[in-house]
Amino acid sequence: MKILIFWVCLFGYQFNYAQNPVITGRFVDAITNVPLPQVKIAIEGSFIETFSDAEGVFSLAVEDTSKLELILSISRPTYLSKRLPVQLNREQFDLGDLALKLDPFYERSLQNTISLSDAELLSEEADFDNISGILQSVRDPYLTAAAFDFSQTFYRVRGLGAEQAKLLINGVEMNKFYDGRPQWSNWGGLNDVQRNQVFSIGISPNEVAFGNLGGTTNIIIRASKYQQGGRITFSGSNRSYSGRAMATYASGEVGDGWFYAFSIGRRYAEEGYMEGTPFSGNSVFVSVEKKLNQDHFLNFSAIYTPTVRGRSAPVTEEVLELKGATYNPYWGFQNGEIRNSRMKEVKEPILLLNHFCKLKENLDLNTNLSYQFGEISNSRIDYGGTSQINFEGQQAFFGQGGNPDPVYYQKLPSYFLRFDNNQDFERAFRARLDLVENGQLDWNQLFDANRTSNYTNATYVVAEDVNSDQRLDVNSILTWFQSDHLKITGSMKYSKLKSENFGRIKDLLGAEGFLDIDVFSENAQTNLIAPNRIVSEGERYKYDYNITSDDLKAYSQIQFSRNKMELSLAGKVGSIAYVRTGNFQNGSYPENSFGSSEETNFLEYGLRAGAIYKFSGRQNLEINLASFKNAPTAKNIFVNPRQNNEIVPGIAEELLISGDLTYRYRTQKFSSRFTAFFSEIRNATEVSYYYTDGLSGLGRENNTAFVQEILTDLDKRFLGIEVGLDYQVTSTI
Repeated sequence: MKILIFWVCLFGYQFNYAQNPVITGRFVDAITNVPLPQVKIAIEGSFIETFSDAEGVFSLAVEDTSKLELILSISRPTYLSKRLPVQLNREQFDLGDLALKLDPFYERSLQNTISLSDAELLSEEADFDNISGILQSVRDPYLTAAAFDFSQTFYRVRGLGAEQAKLLINGVEMNKFYDGRPQWSNWGGLNDVQRNQVFSIGISPNEVAFGNLGGTTNIIIRASKYQQGGRITFSGSNRSYSGRAMATYASGEVGDGWFYAFSIGRRYAEEGYMEGTPFSGNSVFVSVEKKLNQDHFLNFSAIYTPTVRGRSAPVTEEVLELKGATYNPYWGFQNGEIRNSRMKEVKEPILLLNHFCKLKENLDLNTNLSYQFGEISNSRIDYGGTSQINFEGQQAFFGQGGNPDPVYYQKLPSYFLRFDNNQDFERAFRARLDLVENGQLDWNQLFDANRTSNYTNATYVVAEDVNSDQRLDVNSILTWFQSDHLKITGSMKYSKLKSENFGRIKDLLGAEGFLDIDVFSENAQTNLIAPNRIVSEGERYKYDYNITSDDLKAYSQIQFSRNKMELSLAGKVGSIAYVRTGNFQNGSYPENSFGSSEETNFLEYGLRAGAIYKFSGRQNLEINLASFKNAPTAKNIFVNPRQNNEIVPGIAEELLISGDLTYRYRTQKFSSRFTAFFSEIRNATEVSYYYTDGLSGLGRENNTAFVQEILTDLDKRFLGIEVGLDYQVTSTI
């Protein structure tokens, strides 16, 4: 009760000031003249500070009128800091437009994101997704090093994966329902129109969402925020692609309050750093905005960045020693050209409609509508092809191929030396020689196997695992500036997802059809509704199911600021539901694979609080605390969605608890940050899939299988200390 009375008294008290000087102005980028939000303006030697709004405008009331001159300290991540003397000779002092120059270090780090923005394409479970946001939005020395330098060793900031970070564009969340990760490649190659990013580390306050343990990044894209003019960029890289060309143009205000901007880009490589990894990526961004009047703006944006990339394989130490660090077994020559069997294609356009409205002088409303659709596909070689034969009056299947992977464990030297009392040195030597001299996928052998087979159907095909999403998001964010010291933010959001997941035949490799059965299952039928179906190129096979989800959430935040103290309190509540609908009746699960599953419902809620105490204009102490519940992602709800409707037993929300304590000390040239943090994730669930050869003890004749491993009631704890020190030796060092 005492705490409640304290908060009521604190936020109910009104502060009035009269006849004190007020300093106003507007911050813009020195090159593009784009307004800059979140610029910090502080009076040196005092506790008075404020931040510029979305239009770059700020207003700073001076309380100590005994001084005739004061120094304004101006800073923003990725921009050079400024110290500006101001003479106090009148009540209203307008500084006009103040141009800030980009930090040269930031320009270099922006080029570094060429590879990092697409680094999540390099593996199945990448943790680079939030790196670009960190690099482009902060100037903290520790975070910059952790995001770029340390990330090359798969370092995770605060030990957390990308699923623990929130990514928004114009206030609309972009994290995937499937695994909670943002798909950064959906806006890759558009660096010039992503310069305006606001990043909040960890559970610190932010303006657009409750956030998560890994922080929140909001990318602001509006046509009216780009100054008239154009820019052409050419870049080179020796990583996922070799070259990039990009052109960006903005019209400024034309006609009767119209703005438009566009950016196009091309990234390409015949072969990346890893062998046999071609890359082709195109990027298109279009934004049109209409100024309806001084208080209403309507903006439409479209983003489409299709990419096609050859993937590389993880290899064992044995293979690494024999073939080197750039070796990739996924590719081989076909008709004299490199062909990779594992191609990843991402084609997911994003459409955004945003309405920005000033209801009153101190009341802003931002309403957003987003629609995303398209598909992500990953190709692979399926060598389970067979033909149906009546053998002695019974149905039988013959013709399955062997694993064509050049580094399959039964083809490596170590396989023939695995028994101390029965080592086959000759076969081990031949295996070593074959791997060293060749070691690539033999496409001609696959075509020959299909052409010369005694059976009618294809033995080998190139198949795709496809995820096709349709997602609708609607949200509104209301901001009330109750006074110069009190701001209240509230938001509501609704998201609906329909996700189609299926296997698809991409290339029959010269054959006429493929028998759709599962050779790894005791009951081989993948679809009892159409048993022993012969599929052609472009047809769905193996599995076919939909995941639908409805997500409704509300969020509110109160922020109070005073000379020596800043306080924030935020809360969220929401619900999310998932349903799986099977389109195939799997032979191994005939009663639990076709049709809709039971609906799973989860309740999310939580609180977050923060405080900053300023000892002086140079040093402060910050504390953040949070406790909240998150629903599990779709990936961890269903046991094996490719085959059945079974839900993980006892699945429930995760409980997340976090806190951090930060001390900062800053001078004109020196800045430092010391942070101690802890985070706990309780009652987590993880579902993993893997293939095993040699499975026994389950009463099955077949000793190979795809296994689902379910870990429940997991508890994780993260503890650490972060230290960042920065000293400006010269203007460039």
